[in-house]
Amino acid sequence: MLETATIQAIADTVDWAQSSASTIVKFTDAHPEMSIDDGYAVQDELLRRWEAKGRRLAGLKAGLTSKAKMEQMGVDVPSFGMLMHDTCYPEGSQIPMAGLIHPRVEAEIAFVTKAELSGPDVSVAEILAATDFIQPALEIIDSRFEKFKFDLVSVIADNGSSSRFVLGGRPMRPEALDLATVGIVMEKNGASVAMTSSAAVLGHPARAVQMLIAWLHGRGRSLPAGSVVLSGAATEAAPVEAGDVITTRFQDMGSITVQFA
Repeated sequence: MLETATIQAIADTVDWAQSSASTIVKFTDAHPEMSIDDGYAVQDELLRRWEAKGRRLAGLKAGLTSKAKMEQMGVDVPSFGMLMHDTCYPEGSQIPMAGLIHPRVEAEIAFVTKAELSGPDVSVAEILAATDFIQPALEIIDSRFEKFKFDLVSVIADNGSSSRFVLGGRPMRPEALDLATVGIVMEKNGASVAMTSSAAVLGHPARAVQMLIAWLHGRGRSLPAGSVVLSGAATEAAPVEAGDVITTRFQDMGSITVQFA
């Protein structure tokens, strides 16, 4: 593990880059020994600072949730990051480009829990029973690294490129549809840019939540009731610029439209 002072210095850099929309170079350039655990230690320090400033944690997000992406990055579990309450926008919003560097949009299935979940081997059935509702979501990722050049350790320290997220569509009980077969179509300015199904996320998006809970358990934590969990990108990330309109349609779950202002 890196020394505490180094973790704090990296957190300083991330906090500055995110708040000022400034680019940085990947942290392993200066700290080649930096580990995945170090990356999460930076997240812990960021959360401590943000909550001290009055910001609230809304939930958590999973990334690298396709098998191909995990193989590409040389990992066997997704990465995880934090969702802050003040980065959530409602459906139909205009998302300001101010404060963003090179944003991209991904379509995801969100879980909102009604009961605490904990343990190393929580089943998918237990996750669905503890879920209040599922809902269409968009995540706007915005890596702070120059030209999107980063590695896994650095992107974890950057909170998984988390930037903004949007909840919308039709909230539904998880038993009301087959979560493994939800068709998803993303359009940018009226043209289709991605077409997939929820099965792109580990065959079933609840499996990403399952891995998240196991990861939390390994860190002595649980997933609280009332958490929002983004289960990971079902679509490729679509780059956006000012004026772009993104509409994403989720089979039987409605749609989300946002514009970048």
